[in-house]
Amino acid sequence: MLEPLGICEFDEGVYRAFLTRADLRPQEYARTAGVSPDRVRRAVNRLVGMGLLRPDGSGGHRPVGPGTALTALLNQRRLAAEAAFAAVGTVVEDLEEEYRAGRLRTDPGSLVEVLSGRDVVAQRIDELNQSVSSHLWILDRPPYHDRADGLPHTNEAEKATTAAWARRGVDLRSVYCPDSMGRPGRFETVLEMVELGEQARMLPSLPFKLHIIDRRVALVPLVGGAYDNLAVVHPSGLLDALIELYETYWDKALPIGTPGPDTDRSKPTSEEVALLTMLRAGLKDQAIARQLGLSTRTATRRIAALMARLDATTRFQAGVEACARGWI
Repeated sequence: MLEPLGICEFDEGVYRAFLTRADLRPQEYARTAGVSPDRVRRAVNRLVGMGLLRPDGSGGHRPVGPGTALTALLNQRRLAAEAAFAAVGTVVEDLEEEYRAGRLRTDPGSLVEVLSGRDVVAQRIDELNQSVSSHLWILDRPPYHDRADGLPHTNEAEKATTAAWARRGVDLRSVYCPDSMGRPGRFETVLEMVELGEQARMLPSLPFKLHIIDRRVALVPLVGGAYDNLAVVHPSGLLDALIELYETYWDKALPIGTPGPDTDRSKPTSEEVALLTMLRAGLKDQAIARQLGLSTRTATRRIAALMARLDATTRFQAGVEACARGWI
C-alpha cells in the first residue's frame, strides 16, 4: 500500500510491526517472519532514513507516528512530483514550439483563417464561443457581430451567457472602453456580470477588438468599422504576441465593480497565495505562468511585485516573510 511513497512491502511490514510493538528488536521480527536478521536491519536503516523509525538511545528503535512521518513523506513525494511534472511541461512546451515552427514553414496558411461575410463570421464565432473551456479574454469595443440565430444582442442574453461560462469555471476577463457602453444599460450589466464572476476593467480607449479563447485561438476583425471579416489566429508566434498584448492592456486597465475581499491589503490575494505556494514547491516561472494562465513575463512581474510587497530582495526572504505573516 505504501509503495507510491517509496516503501516496499517488506519494509512496510517491519514498520507495521514496530507500530504494534514499539520495543521490537530486529532479531525477534526476523525469527517471526522467517528471514535473516541482516535483511531486517537493512529495512530498519531504510525506515530510519525515511523518518519512520528513530534510534531510542539504547541500541533499539522506536516508530514515528504515521500521522507525522507518512504525511511528511507524502508531502515530499508530492512536491517532487510537481517539480517533475513542471520539468516535463517545459519539455512539452519546447516540443510544441518546434511543432509550430515546422507548421509555419510547411503550411503557413493553416495558422490564420480569414473569414468573409457576416453570416460566415457569425457562425464561426458562435462555434468558438460554444467551445470555450478555460479562458475567455476580451478587448471589448464596437463593432459587434450579428448573432448566429439572428436575434438582437441584449443585456439579459449577455448576462445569461456570462453566467453559464462562470459556472463552468472559465477565466472571464474583459477590458472595456467608453465606446463599449453604447447599448443602454450596458454599464450596469457589466457590474452585474462582475458579480457573476467576470473580471472587468476599463481603459479610455482600445485600438481594436480582440477575443482570446482558451489561449489557443484569437479572433481579430480585419476592418475596424464593420464585422463582416475576421482573422482566426491559431497557435503561433502571432497568437503569442496577441496574448502578450492583451496582458499589457489588462495590466494598464482599472478594475470595474465592487472591490471584493481580496482588496484587503493586510491579507494576500488568492493569486498571491497561489504564487507563494508554487514558489515554495520549487516551480519555475514558466511552470507558474502555465498554472495561472499567464505569460512567463507577466508571471515574473507579479512575483517581483509580491516580493516588493513583502519587502523581500530574494524569493527565499519572501517565503520567510510570508510565513511570518501567516500567509502560508
